[in-house]
Amino acid sequence: MILLKEMKTWFGMVATVGTLGRFSNMPGTLGSAAGTALWLAVGGVPVWGIALAAVVGCIAADKYEKAVERTDPGEVVIDEVIGVWISCYGLGLSYAMPALVLFRLVDITKPFPIKYFEKLPGGIGIMADDMVGGVIVNVLLRFIEWLIFAGGLARILEMVGR
Repeated sequence: MILLKEMKTWFGMVATVGTLGRFSNMPGTLGSAAGTALWLAVGGVPVWGIALAAVVGCIAADKYEKAVERTDPGEVVIDEVIGVWISCYGLGLSYAMPALVLFRLVDITKPFPIKYFEKLPGGIGIMADDMVGGVIVNVLLRFIEWLIFAGGLARILEMVGR
């Protein structure tokens, strides 16, 4: 059972993104969607903002996990917010929706090496797997952009045809 007093602390509010993580049977998807909406609303988040939010989120998630005495509580969604921000970083705003979809796929399936990062203790483990997932999605989106929109596929076909 989620204790309301932990939700009302500063770390509970940060970890659950203002208690947003409590309002769905799919809190990760809701947290990711909220992160994407915020990304679009403010036109992106600078790298220092992502880093600051990640540090504060890590501390808050760790304190919240200890307070509720559960490992990686589902209502903690600050990790999804940071993960989707990393997925979008340095890309145009038009990439926000593809980043959201790919991030959710990566977050749900936890491909290598993400599973190793979620095993880290406390707030670091809560945050690290989604941050690594965000990096994977960002790199994948950049590769797709290069392949389709920057002539990468044409270059590959040209090299193969030689």
